[in-house]
Amino acid sequence: MGFLVEGVWRSDEARRSDSTGRFVRPQSPFRDFVRADGSSRFPAEPGRYHLYVNRGCPWAYRALLYRSLKKLEDVISLSATAPGKGAEGWHFAEGPGCIPDPVLGARHLHQIYTAARPDFTGRVTVPVLWDKKLGTIVNNESADIMRIFNCEFDAWGDASLDFYPEDLRDEIDALNETIYTNVNNGVYRCGFAASQEAYEEAYDTLFATLDDLNERLRTRRFLFGDRITESDWRLFSTLIRFDLAYYSVFRTNMRHIFDYTHLWPYTRDLYQWPRVAGTVDFEHIKAIYYSQVLGGLIPKGPKIDFSRPHDRARLSGN
Repeated sequence: MGFLVEGVWRSDEARRSDSTGRFVRPQSPFRDFVRADGSSRFPAEPGRYHLYVNRGCPWAYRALLYRSLKKLEDVISLSATAPGKGAEGWHFAEGPGCIPDPVLGARHLHQIYTAARPDFTGRVTVPVLWDKKLGTIVNNESADIMRIFNCEFDAWGDASLDFYPEDLRDEIDALNETIYTNVNNGVYRCGFAASQEAYEEAYDTLFATLDDLNERLRTRRFLFGDRITESDWRLFSTLIRFDLAYYSVFRTNMRHIFDYTHLWPYTRDLYQWPRVAGTVDFEHIKAIYYSQVLGGLIPKGPKIDFSRPHDRARLSGN
């Protein structure tokens, strides 16, 4: 994938695993927050911020999804890279689903990073939230951007939706940690494992957690009952990609999501939620994972109908 070293792009691959072969995800280096109350140097203002994403990436997708759910399309502008990586990582191009960079006119995402920090060293990842006024990156951690979009732009977006309600925050945080470690990052721990032991450990943990979540959803429409929360959307970003890519490319092939009695209709329920289906780009999802395998050939399938009736509205409970 390549990375930056003191602002210079290097195309060789940085180490992704530890000495035991376990995948290690680096920490996001930009962690400032936009605040509606003006308590940070990044106050909430319509038209001030720009979001860079790749539509296939699950981490960038979480920010893209929240931008749609909270009706912030006219508040926060958007660029989307080409689905596959180029010689210099994520890059901007013409084509379906792609949106060039109107802010800096960058050709490569790494140019956004060096515009913010000329001597930046590290991986160049999406999403990126950019401040047009100060000319810098606010945040490149998807979990933070979800929280920012959830409430800090409510003066211009849909303030009726709160996916991080105060009375559930401790429970949401605890479940998020499980979902992130074992599922969201768990599929990557399978796909990027550098030893058989590390792969099998991640694989077993992933499917044990999916089994637990499937059982949790047996009597609940959403993870916390009647209310849809941040935890649901975090899980959805992986579930919607699982059968399309992870099952094959990351060798997470014990079961498909469509084999699960409750997780499968739950995934369809979330996909059919207002303003969600239009954010899911199946071709970009397949392209980012298959572009580096099978000689870059993108499979035509699988054909999965996420619009089928789900019958989840009858469920409630905590």
